[in-house]
Amino acid sequence: MGTTQLESVPEPKYWHLKTVLSEALDQDFAVGEVLPNERELAARFGVARATLRQALEQLELEGRLQRRRGVGTTVAPPRVGVAVGSPQHSWPGECADGWEPVDAVDGIPSAAVLKLLGTPADQPVHTVRRTRVTQGQAVAAELLYVPAASVPGLSAIDAPAGPARARAVLRELQRLALDGQDRSVELGSARADDAKELDRLPGAPVLLVTTRYFTAAGTAAVSVATYRADTCRLTFGDSGVEITETRAAS
Repeated sequence: MGTTQLESVPEPKYWHLKTVLSEALDQDFAVGEVLPNERELAARFGVARATLRQALEQLELEGRLQRRRGVGTTVAPPRVGVAVGSPQHSWPGECADGWEPVDAVDGIPSAAVLKLLGTPADQPVHTVRRTRVTQGQAVAAELLYVPAASVPGLSAIDAPAGPARARAVLRELQRLALDGQDRSVELGSARADDAKELDRLPGAPVLLVTTRYFTAAGTAAVSVATYRADTCRLTFGDSGVEITETRAAS
């Protein structure tokens, strides 16, 4: 096979700069450290600012850098590993799973969620909102749907809203005997409320992790977790959700 036109095209200048910058991030900067401004970086590497911006944008897409409002461009923390292999059999909130309860409300979820739950449209469902924070940054937001029938011991008077209400729902859920769970992962786009919480623009790429929890009676709860795609990686195996570090390939 002959040489194609694409093979004869030299590496773009910004791509070579991206590789150089990546090595500099490993050697000269710490996680969370603010990078010098564009003028200083362009002078340091002897490139035009337009070329520098392209390289920085690529590193941001790869999760190496983050642009934070009011702060500037910083070195990104290690990515969160999202396990998609054999799941750990535990209820949400058990074993210090790294999620913080934010709120809980009662209502009727979307038709898609009701289908996953296998509950009728007129049955109330508790919706628990939780966030996962790594090194001071929100990297994931979760909506946990728990049918009222799954937690009959939950008092309507006990903590009507807020984190305390969320913890009460989780506490009652953990009283059940968990038979198993399944999990799926797909690429999606951030909704407006998740985007705000995760400091992303609406429509930004995210990983959607859907988990169903089963008891002998059927589906007891469904979790839909939204992970920032630029801060997460998929892992396989029995280790569960773990904090791992990844570096872009040079």
